[in-house]
Amino acid sequence: MTDLEATPTAGAADAGQPGAGRPTARASHDGGSEVTYEAARAELEEVVRRLEAGGCSLEESLTLWERGEELASLCQRLLDGARSRLAANPLGPA
Repeated sequence: MTDLEATPTAGAADAGQPGAGRPTARASHDGGSEVTYEAARAELEEVVRRLEAGGCSLEESLTLWERGEELASLCQRLLDGARSRLAANPLGPA
């Protein structure tokens, strides 16, 4: 099961980065390690890039495809959780 929580992102060093200081969606999955939506999406983009580039063996391609499916599912769960939180509190924080 995925736990969704908002955590502050960036510290002062990241103040110039897009999204700095905004909450980031995180999911805990097996082993308790947390993955942000942004990290999962970046890894998914890399998987897609590698698959589109070709040159991988069939086994490596299948492994990449499976990882891509996992990452896409994780990203969707994180987005669904964010939508649920917004729907539960449409006016935002007090």
